[in-house]
Amino acid sequence: MEIAKSIISLFGGLAMFLYGMRLMGNSLKEGSSGTFKQVMGKVTNNPFKAFLLGVFITAIIQSSTATIVITSGLVVAGVISLDQSLGIIVGANVGTTVTGQIIRLLDISDDSGNILQFFKPDFLAPLALTVGIVFLMFCSFRKSDLVGNISVGFGILFTGLVAMTASVTNFNMSGVFARMGNHPALGYGAGAAVAFVLQSSSSSIGILQAFSASTPIAFKTVAFVLCGVYLGDCVTTGIVCFIGTKEDSKRVGLINILYNLGKTVLVLLVLGILHAFGYLDKLWNMPLKSGGIANSNTVFNIVSAFVLLPFIGICKRISYRLIKDQPKPGDRYADKIAALNRVFFSTPALALNSCYDALKTMFTIASANINKALNLFQEYKEEDFKAIEEDEDEIDRLADAVSNYLVELSPHVNEELHIRILDQYYKVVTEFERLGDHAMNIAESARGMNEQGMRFSDDALCELMVIRELLDWILEHTKNAFEKRDVEAARHIEPLEEVMDDMINALDDNHVARLREGRCTVYAGTRLMDIMSNLERISDTCSNVGVSVVARVNPGMETQAHSYISSLHQGKNEEFNEEYHRAHDLYFKRLELVTKKNQEKQEKQVDGQLSLFN
Repeated sequence: MEIAKSIISLFGGLAMFLYGMRLMGNSLKEGSSGTFKQVMGKVTNNPFKAFLLGVFITAIIQSSTATIVITSGLVVAGVISLDQSLGIIVGANVGTTVTGQIIRLLDISDDSGNILQFFKPDFLAPLALTVGIVFLMFCSFRKSDLVGNISVGFGILFTGLVAMTASVTNFNMSGVFARMGNHPALGYGAGAAVAFVLQSSSSSIGILQAFSASTPIAFKTVAFVLCGVYLGDCVTTGIVCFIGTKEDSKRVGLINILYNLGKTVLVLLVLGILHAFGYLDKLWNMPLKSGGIANSNTVFNIVSAFVLLPFIGICKRISYRLIKDQPKPGDRYADKIAALNRVFFSTPALALNSCYDALKTMFTIASANINKALNLFQEYKEEDFKAIEEDEDEIDRLADAVSNYLVELSPHVNEELHIRILDQYYKVVTEFERLGDHAMNIAESARGMNEQGMRFSDDALCELMVIRELLDWILEHTKNAFEKRDVEAARHIEPLEEVMDDMINALDDNHVARLREGRCTVYAGTRLMDIMSNLERISDTCSNVGVSVVARVNPGMETQAHSYISSLHQGKNEEFNEEYHRAHDLYFKRLELVTKKNQEKQEKQVDGQLSLFN
C-alpha cells in the first residue's frame, strides 16, 4: 500500500512540476515574446553572438524546444537566415541547463546557515505561491497577471519537486541505477524514452535530480542517462519543426537532431577515453547529488558547444542533402504566407507580427491598384489591367491565408493587448480585401469604356483629378494609422471621408448638368457614377480602418463605433468640425477652379470656331 501511495505521489509531484514549468515558461514567453523578433532579427552572421542569444532566450523562457521552434518559424518567415539560426540552436541547448541549476537548491541541507534556509524549495514554494496570488488577486497594473502566473508557476514547480523528492524515499532504485551504469545502452535508452514522453529535457533531468536525494546515482549512470535525454528531447523538437510545410523549418529541426547526436557521441567518446586512461577512476563511481547532476549537465553542454560550434556548418550541409527544396509556386508573396507559421502559436506576439506584415502588404497592393485603375481613364493599357487583375488574386490569397491563420491563432491568445490586436486584424483583413475589390471594379469600368471606344469629357477628367487628390490623402492617413498605429492619423480620416461624400454629390450634380447640355453620353455617365460609388466605398473602408485603430488604443470603443461616428457627423466634436471645414473649403475651391478653367477653355474653343465663319 505504501508503494502505491508513493507511486501516486510521484506522478502527482511530476504533474505539478511539469505544469509549473509550463505555466512559468508560457508566462515568460507571453511577457517577453514581443521583443523576440526584433532581437533575433539583429543577429549577425557571427555564430558566437547567435550562440549567446540562444542561451539568453532559453534561460528566460525555460524551454529549448520553444526557442528552436520559434527559430524555425523565423527562418521560414525570412527574419533570420538558416546560417544565423545555427548558433541559436547550439545556445538553446546550453540555456536549458539553467533549470537544473535552479533545481539543485535541493542540495541545501536543513542545518545550513540561516540565509541559505531561505533558498530551500520547501521555503521558496509557498513564498512564490503567496507572491503570485497577491499579484493575481490584488494587483491591477498591466503585467500583474503575467508576473503572478510566473510566480505561481515557480511555486508549483518547486511544490512538485518537493513532492517527487518525498515520494521517492520509499523506492529502492539503487539496483536499477546500478544496472544503467553497468549497461550504457540501458541508461541511454531510459533517458531518451523519458525525455521523449515528457517532451522536455529539463523535466527529465529534474526527475533524475529528485531521485538523487534518496538514491545514490553514480556519475557514469548520470552521464549515460543525460546523453539519452539529449537525444529524446531533440527528436521531439524535430517532430514539431517537421510539421511545418517549408524545407527550412524541417532543416532547423534536423540540424538540432544532428547537433545533439554529435554532442552525445562527443561526451561518451571523451568520457570513455578518459576512463580508459584512468583519469576518471575517482569520479566514475562517485554518487552525485542534485548539484552534481546539474553541474555535469552544464559542463557537458558548454564543452560540447565550444567544441562543435565551429563545425555546425557541417550539420547545415547534411540537412540540405537530406531535405531537398521543393518547386516553389509562382506567387510573389509566398514569403508573407509562409510567415503565417503555426510554430508561432506558442508566442502570439510573433504570430500577430506575421499577420501585420501580410496585412501591410495587402494594403500596399490595394492602394497601388486603386491608383493604377484610375490611371486607366487617362491612358488605357491592357497590360496594366492584367497587372491589376493579378495583384487582386494576390490580395485574395493573402486575405484567405490571414483569415484562416487568425481563426487558428485565437485559442492561443490570452493577453488583453493581444486580444485587441487580434480583433483589429479580424476587421481590417476584410476591409483591405474590399479595397482590392473596389480597385478591380474601377479597372473593369475603364476596360468597358475602352472596348466601347469612349472616354470621359475633359470636365469629368479634371474633376476626377481633384477627387483623386483627396483620395490620396485619405489613403495616406489610413496607411500611417495602420502601419504606425498612429491614432492622430486615424482621426484625420473621418473629416476627409465626409468631404469625399460631399464632393461625390457635387460631381453627380455636375454630371447631370453635362447630360442636359449634351456634353456627356448616358453610357459614360453610368460609368462615372460607378466610379464615384467605388470611391465613396473606398473612403468608407478607410474610415472603418481608422476606427479600428482608435478602438485598439481605447478598449471598449469597438462596441460604440457607430455612436462615435454619429457624434462626429452631428458636429459634436470641434476638432472634427474645424478639419472638415478646412478640407471642404480647400477641395471645393479647387473644384470651382477646375470648372472655371474648363468653361474658359470651352468659351475660347467656341470663339475660335465662330471666327472661322467671320
